[in-house]
Amino acid sequence: MQAPLRLFMSAVLLLLASVSPASAAPAAKAPAADPVIETLEPLMAAEFALQSGRLEEASRWYLQAALAADDEALTERATRIALLSRDDESAARLLELWRSQGGTSVNFLGAEASLALRRGEERKAQRFLIRLLGMPDDEGWRQVLGVMIAGARDPAQSARVLEALVRGGSIPPKLQAWLAFGGLAQRLEQPELAERIVAEVLKRFPGEPRVALLRVSQLREARRVDEAREVLATIAERASDDDELRLAIAYEYDTLGDLAAAEATLARGEQDDQTYGLRASLLARAKDNASLLALYEELRARGQVPDPRRRLLLGQVAEFLKRYDEALGWYQGVPGGEQRLPAMLRSANVLHELDRADEAFAQLHEMQADASTSDTARRDAYLLEASLHERDEDAAAEKDAFSRGLAAFPDDLEILYARALSWERGDDIPRAEADLRRILVIDPESVAALNALGYTLADRTDRYQEALELINRARAAEPDNAAITDSYGWVLYRLGRNEEALVALRQAFALQKDAEIAAHLAEVLWTLGRRDEARKYVEEAKRIDPDNRALKRVQELTAP
Repeated sequence: MQAPLRLFMSAVLLLLASVSPASAAPAAKAPAADPVIETLEPLMAAEFALQSGRLEEASRWYLQAALAADDEALTERATRIALLSRDDESAARLLELWRSQGGTSVNFLGAEASLALRRGEERKAQRFLIRLLGMPDDEGWRQVLGVMIAGARDPAQSARVLEALVRGGSIPPKLQAWLAFGGLAQRLEQPELAERIVAEVLKRFPGEPRVALLRVSQLREARRVDEAREVLATIAERASDDDELRLAIAYEYDTLGDLAAAEATLARGEQDDQTYGLRASLLARAKDNASLLALYEELRARGQVPDPRRRLLLGQVAEFLKRYDEALGWYQGVPGGEQRLPAMLRSANVLHELDRADEAFAQLHEMQADASTSDTARRDAYLLEASLHERDEDAAAEKDAFSRGLAAFPDDLEILYARALSWERGDDIPRAEADLRRILVIDPESVAALNALGYTLADRTDRYQEALELINRARAAEPDNAAITDSYGWVLYRLGRNEEALVALRQAFALQKDAEIAAHLAEVLWTLGRRDEARKYVEEAKRIDPDNRALKRVQELTAP
């Protein structure tokens, strides 16, 4: 059963369950209006509009269905679609209905706050947010975080409301909540507010090392790198007996670009294969071959016993050291267990690095033909073969690997998705589109395919309205997904709706600091004539990923 019909039938069954036998039975006289029948047509129209990405139309039909059904679950869904489509009038009517149905949940209060923010009624929004913050569990303040990022009109409004909540003492006395709102202030690019929150947290939770981590991230965002390192040094000694803290400190050192300090932090305390693997990765990125070799020798001294996990790890470290012959030996020495198949795939990669491509491809072909190998490993063998051919810049062989993979695993979503991205990289947009649409025939609710196809059409064609509808379908499924919000902002920009695009892209960047989102923000700001701010985001994108394709495009646009 396809997705729209499945959703529709679920809703109808829900409505049927809510109708009593007496009301469902035929009347002796003229039959009374049946709520199921009255709901059936608008609900079906709403679902089909939603599955077509026409959110405004879906919102209108959902309103009609919710009014006819008087079912709280349907009202909640209708309200969410109305807010997503920015249909404030329908959202207001639905919230009134939801309130009459006894709405008191965190979702109800969050929706009330979101609509109030959208209308500029900040004091009213604060009242709902304070009620959420006063809830005894963590669900309330987490809902407030979501509202502040996705429900507000712009980051400045979120910052004003957050500042009022902090000033009014509404943040719950929980360390995790304070840290989350401090991080939100940073993501909203409000350094003064972040400073105030950090000061408050230090006062409320003295000596707590996670507060120091918030301070470090704040200093990092302000480019005060030396001060950030000084703060990290004050808590590094305490990380030996706290694995979570040790990982957090190492992450901050990594983000600061101090890979040696990150590795040294992980080296404190007890070691396991995960810790060793992370340390090896950091040393490899730092190109510290001397330290990596010392780590390798330490592991090798303990790796003579045929432990599959340790031998797999030794192979990976040997790969980092470019000791490919030794890596091959470790991989081929994995005796069995769940590590055996990953080791076989890695050994094919190593053979390719040793310029023994014929052997690498022969090994992959052997895996592909082995019926006793798991389907996942066989599928991955096709994907790896395609990747190796891409590395060789042999497009024909790459596509042949995909074709054989699909012959063995018809309509495999991962192979189709990988091939679609390959077509897109090669500027063959019609074939990329064909594969992504094939995924959507198989799985109409594939958010990844909806977003990829929508973004591709927005970025590489002029079919912007069609792109918007696809992206809206993805947004309806995952409204807080940073990549989807970025795609939404980008298609709005392509449609010439620059101010709306700027709001969406700022939301996406608040959700995730990403080079592509920063580059998109820079291009929209540049188009709006806000050149200095655009250059700031260009620099931010360069810091995150200097090789990003969208960044290179905007650098051409902003070059003097």
